[in-house]
Amino acid sequence: MADADLSILNQVYDIILDRKANYDENSYVCKLLNHRKGVNKILEKVGEEAFETVLAVRNEDHDEIVYEASDLLFHLLVLLAANDVSLEEIAAELNSRHEKMKRE
Repeated sequence: MADADLSILNQVYDIILDRKANYDENSYVCKLLNHRKGVNKILEKVGEEAFETVLAVRNEDHDEIVYEASDLLFHLLVLLAANDVSLEEIAAELNSRHEKMKRE
């Protein structure tokens, strides 16, 4: 049974939301959120990190999987924040799916 403390996702998401509200020219998150390509830049990063995660899995490189999956989750959080999707909404959807799986 998984017992990970995932509160770090909330902490990172809160920082991303703060960067969204308070522009800082030195912030990578701000640069993504305000890129001239708009959300397409974030989509490129999510796609890139997903591909790199797939390659890490294909190569059976545990450390690289952890590294790339972390990049993927980070950029996914940026994408969610850019689209005003809260982690509460994601958690509610996952809970709903979990309840359905328990009944199957």
